[in-house]
Amino acid sequence: MKRFLWILFCLIAGVARAQQDTQYSQYVFNGLFINPAYAGYKQDLYLQSFYRAQWTGLEGAPQSFSVSADGAVNDNKVGLGVLIAQDRIGAQSSLAGYANYAYRLQVGENENSHLSFGIGAGFVQSGIDGTKLHAANLNDNTVPAVYQSEILPDARLGVMYTNDDLFVGFSADNLIAQHMRTDKSLLVPIPKPHYYFTAGALFEMNGGTKFKPSILIKDDAAGPTSLDVNAFFLLGEKIWIGSTFRTAIPLYAKPYLQSDLQKSNSITGMAEFFATDRFRVGYAFDYSLTSIGTYSYGTHELSIGFSFGSDSSDKRQYRPKCYF
Repeated sequence: MKRFLWILFCLIAGVARAQQDTQYSQYVFNGLFINPAYAGYKQDLYLQSFYRAQWTGLEGAPQSFSVSADGAVNDNKVGLGVLIAQDRIGAQSSLAGYANYAYRLQVGENENSHLSFGIGAGFVQSGIDGTKLHAANLNDNTVPAVYQSEILPDARLGVMYTNDDLFVGFSADNLIAQHMRTDKSLLVPIPKPHYYFTAGALFEMNGGTKFKPSILIKDDAAGPTSLDVNAFFLLGEKIWIGSTFRTAIPLYAKPYLQSDLQKSNSITGMAEFFATDRFRVGYAFDYSLTSIGTYSYGTHELSIGFSFGSDSSDKRQYRPKCYF
């Protein structure tokens, strides 16, 4: 039974990974992972890493690691950042790296009201290890016999508006990789363009507690459109705690998808703790609402962040407060 589930999992995951990017649950704490316009938002130099182990307990389950660094220069008008992400699922693997640039315009008289435009340029390396696959037909030319990989240039774009109480953003990635392939004989899956819309607000509550609801809509041309509904509380300026509900939504007609696909995907519990003014640690647990949740031990995600910079009262006063 376990072997049957593993084979079924690899088949489903292989198709999905060709269309769907890895999505970290803790993107809510660092928007650079979904939008290059976020580069430099925290103003100080900020380093962060994520490790995600999805569907633990299943052989060949996804494992993802990423690291990012970003900061602001030129009186906080320009944001610069780098992002590296690695992903493994079954026989497939990918490595992506981007350099990101954001230009920030002040909108109106509020010091913290900005419209940012971002661009990222880099590469995507996709690979598939044919020795980990077992074709029913040994002459099946759709299954590679050895390891194959391909490196392609890629780009991402984004725009974001923020003030002390509101943020709205739109971005797109994997914009050019699929158009740059030259060797059509390779069986390596190439990532498709993905589109992200995010919005949220920050509300002051009694006792110094802050409440931040937000949403993320993620879409690509070949897979289901997904919606994240997030609700977080900031307690004593030290701890973020909250949850996310993820589900598919019929944003527009996609007749090529199965009509009976389950919409509810997962529910996530999440927390981020400010150990010091500069050091953060976050953890998220995703429970799958699909049948795969019965056969796995859930998804675990750990993040570590560290900031460098001045903590003067003047700088803290004008540091953005709404997003993260």
